[in-house]
Amino acid sequence: MKENTKLKNDPYKERSILMIVLAISIFLIFVARLFYLQILNPEYKRQAYQNAFYLRPIYPERGAIFDRNNEIIVYNEPAYDLQVTTNELLPFDTLALCQLLGTDKSTLLEHFQQITNRKKNPAYSPYSPQTLLPHLPISKVAPFREQLYRFPGFSVIRRSVRKYNSTHAALLLGYMGECNPIELQNDSLLSVGDYVGKTGVERTYEHVLRGKKGTELLLRDAVGKIQGKYKQGSYDTPAEAGKNIILSIDMELQAFGEELMRGKQGAIVAIEPKTGEILALVSSPSFDPALLSGRGLGENFRMLQTAADKPLYNRAIMGTYPPGSTFKITQAAILLHQGVITPQTLYTCYGGYPLLGRRPRCHAHGSPLGVSYAIATSCNAFFCWGLHYLIDDRRYFPSVQEAFEAWKNDIVAMGYGYKLGIDLPGEKRGYIPNSKVYDKIYRKRWASSNIISIAIGQGEVTATPLQIANLAATVANRGYFYTPHVVREIQGGELDSLYTTKHDTGIPAQHWEVIAEGMARAVTSGTCGRANFAPGEIEVCGKTGTAENPSGRDHSSFMGFAPRYNPQIAIAVYVENGGFGAHFGVPIGSLMMEFYLRNGQLSAYSKGLAESMKHRSITYINAY
Repeated sequence: MKENTKLKNDPYKERSILMIVLAISIFLIFVARLFYLQILNPEYKRQAYQNAFYLRPIYPERGAIFDRNNEIIVYNEPAYDLQVTTNELLPFDTLALCQLLGTDKSTLLEHFQQITNRKKNPAYSPYSPQTLLPHLPISKVAPFREQLYRFPGFSVIRRSVRKYNSTHAALLLGYMGECNPIELQNDSLLSVGDYVGKTGVERTYEHVLRGKKGTELLLRDAVGKIQGKYKQGSYDTPAEAGKNIILSIDMELQAFGEELMRGKQGAIVAIEPKTGEILALVSSPSFDPALLSGRGLGENFRMLQTAADKPLYNRAIMGTYPPGSTFKITQAAILLHQGVITPQTLYTCYGGYPLLGRRPRCHAHGSPLGVSYAIATSCNAFFCWGLHYLIDDRRYFPSVQEAFEAWKNDIVAMGYGYKLGIDLPGEKRGYIPNSKVYDKIYRKRWASSNIISIAIGQGEVTATPLQIANLAATVANRGYFYTPHVVREIQGGELDSLYTTKHDTGIPAQHWEVIAEGMARAVTSGTCGRANFAPGEIEVCGKTGTAENPSGRDHSSFMGFAPRYNPQIAIAVYVENGGFGAHFGVPIGSLMMEFYLRNGQLSAYSKGLAESMKHRSITYINAY
């Protein structure tokens, strides 16, 4: 009994059992690790697979881009990329590789250092193909392919380079570049080295234009040389070509607009009112889209990016300007809608707004005057009177704040203050203040006199040329608009319903008819006389704008549409530092409408005017 108790308490016995358990545990861990490495770990399988096979991606043909007249604008041309998977590299003859590719050793090493530098290329992986030399011609690629077995780790991928049938619409079309880490993370269909749309239509419609990649399974021999397709290609998957896109743009009108804006900074936006289709979207200065395609892309992009006149800045949708007197159209609509005025209401003008000592000032015209004549003559005082009664007269609203919110809501319903939703990246919203902004500035004690400049499109109010053109389309439609868009049709697909949904301003058509009458009078006997390009034939409606510019000469603007009934085109022109609206805005807008409505034919007078506009430059450059 004592002997058994001694054995039970033997510490050496317990230690021996512990050592046995520990040894067995270590043995089992080693066995499990070996099992994982040899059976479960996919790395060896992957390496064995790569030794025996090569999975080559097949890039689809990217969709072509046409204009509204089915003229091809953007198409594809084959090119080839040299790729390298650094984990598969073996010692090779660098000089032979350079001779085959028509490059030098220093260039090859420089590119190699760039792609393996994680700071410059965060997407680098030694297990993934990296583009070493892009856009090689077939004359260099063909002899290299025959010698490919001598260079393990290297491969050639067929690409498509975008080619252009026009030197115009660069910002609208956009360009393509290699996808970055963020794009890779957000799109599971992308792989390192893929090219995607970076701006313009190329970016917005990337998933439509891209198509679907295919794969080709190739068999290697013992030294890595490609022997051909595995099992006659039964495991290959074909690529699916991208869909073609038809733009709403009339490229002849677009080109004409860019010529008229040569030497100037600003924008032109032309819209088909009944559909919201954009006929021309001009941002000046511009550039040839071919500059951002092919091997020169990087250098050309840096050149454009550092240019003082900002050619990469799309002023048509990004430029936020004081709308100036074109904004008086919105004021007329609001005053009529809120019952502050009727078409018969008359206000006085004594060379300016009387209640504030004739400020803002006004040019000479008849007085008193009604809303139609006020639009025709662009009277400042009339719209200041209207804002005064809307904001300050308690017959209409019980407080300043409620009156101003009603004003703001009507403005927003007309497409101001928020992005319209054009199918291009980078659109800006402009700015429309609300009552809280002025409550904060004036400690809730303010009246129309504190904000009177917004009545004539100055002060805190800003808008894009796109929003101004959309207002012209709204008047043309007598109170509604469709979201402006640059793609008319996706072949084999459908447009987003956003672009086929009518947006009603909530302001009755009869009020817009009064405004259209005023805009017609502006052309026949008012500030837009130079827009009357076809008297007795085509009735044109227009409104000038001269927007104050604190950093230089005033901006020249114009908005209009034609014909007055059954309108075919609505337009906005904005020329930075162009002075009065009649100096640049009106003649350019008139020429654009005539060119479109007469299928490119201009009268003898208009031809001379067009040549004059093409050669008139404005050298002052705003700071952005």
